[in-house]
Amino acid sequence: MANVVVVGSQWGDEGKGKIVDWLSEQADVVVRFQGGHNAGHTLVIGGKTYKLSLLPSGVVRNKLSVIGNGVVLDPKALVDEIGRLKEQGVTVTPDNLQIAENVTLILPLHSELDQAREKASGKGAIGTTGRGIGPAYEDKVGRRAIRLMDLADLQALNGKITRLLTHHNALRRGLGMPEIAERDVYDHLSAIAPKVLPFMNSVWSMLDEKRREGKRILFEGAQGALLDIDHGTYPYVTSSNTVAAQAATGSGLGPNAIGYVLGITKAYTTRVGSGPFPTEQLNDIGKTLGERGREFGTVTGRARRCGWFDAALVRQTVRTCGIQGIALTKLDILDGFPEIKICVGYKLDGRTIDYLPASEHAQSRVEPIYETAEGWNEATAKARSWAQLPGAAVKYVRRIEELIGCPVALLSTSPEREDTILMQNPFEA
Repeated sequence: MANVVVVGSQWGDEGKGKIVDWLSEQADVVVRFQGGHNAGHTLVIGGKTYKLSLLPSGVVRNKLSVIGNGVVLDPKALVDEIGRLKEQGVTVTPDNLQIAENVTLILPLHSELDQAREKASGKGAIGTTGRGIGPAYEDKVGRRAIRLMDLADLQALNGKITRLLTHHNALRRGLGMPEIAERDVYDHLSAIAPKVLPFMNSVWSMLDEKRREGKRILFEGAQGALLDIDHGTYPYVTSSNTVAAQAATGSGLGPNAIGYVLGITKAYTTRVGSGPFPTEQLNDIGKTLGERGREFGTVTGRARRCGWFDAALVRQTVRTCGIQGIALTKLDILDGFPEIKICVGYKLDGRTIDYLPASEHAQSRVEPIYETAEGWNEATAKARSWAQLPGAAVKYVRRIEELIGCPVALLSTSPEREDTILMQNPFEA
């Protein structure tokens, strides 16, 4: 039996929601270990759609859900999301949700700064969600962040606010923004404290106990490995580590707590926001992929950029994340294409390379090397066995396995959880 880490193997939006939901039904504990409410997970259960941004997917199935220390938490967003789920019949209480006491908080000033800097950057904008994720992580590493535990000691809070605003008000003056009064920050935090403090716990200790008891733990990542602050397409990345190793750091467990790493991988490629995208199709192919796949961000509503499958990139994230098996999603979107291209490497200044270089300038110059696979006209949607798939679709999947150096553990053929072909259960690997 293995604890399972779920990571996106591309730029996010790979269809993690469905896979995580399927796994969460088997898990005892579900843990979010990085990111914030810039994530977007869509779950379809019994014909009912749930859209989560911050909460772990386990809450929908009343499993113990944990927000780990690697997450940055907007307390208002948390309260609002809990309220929306309540309207859908899902009750979130301290019995099924626990939050790390040392989690960093996102305040209104963080989202204000995020949006102001993006606006000031013009063409150099990163394409953030504007929800304050980056500025909150900056305060965390700058050792001036307000953490959840600080709300339990309001007497000591003012000093921490002073330290925080010494930095932020200087930035705001430089950007032509009005300064923030300490009292406003204090009033905001003291008002929301009673709503979030009941969920606080030393989750590292609790998780260690659950692990020793033999409970199944599912670590749920947000975004994708190519948005990792170290290993992604910098600077067009998120502000946290999204690779599988962060599951340990972001939850307070040691690296030996990770058993199996499952990489969620879309059968083509999409990206939201700015940054390099070697296989992007700015043509009818890209438009068709976007329309068929309903490629709009769960959080932002922005149309996703679309292109062919990039095996070189996924091969790279298989290595940086230690992925042992992939869940291949949205195969059905490729139904009807007469031929399908797969990127197997790149040309850079006349040289052939099999990875995406780290340099932003080099990334902008790479040219994809394609091989062509046979398409299929038969439907793959709702297939639940290999026998129900067209021969060309099976060949496409097998070729992906060869190129990325990793087996397909699950194959998804629709948003419905039952439409899944299982080769290996990650919890039983």
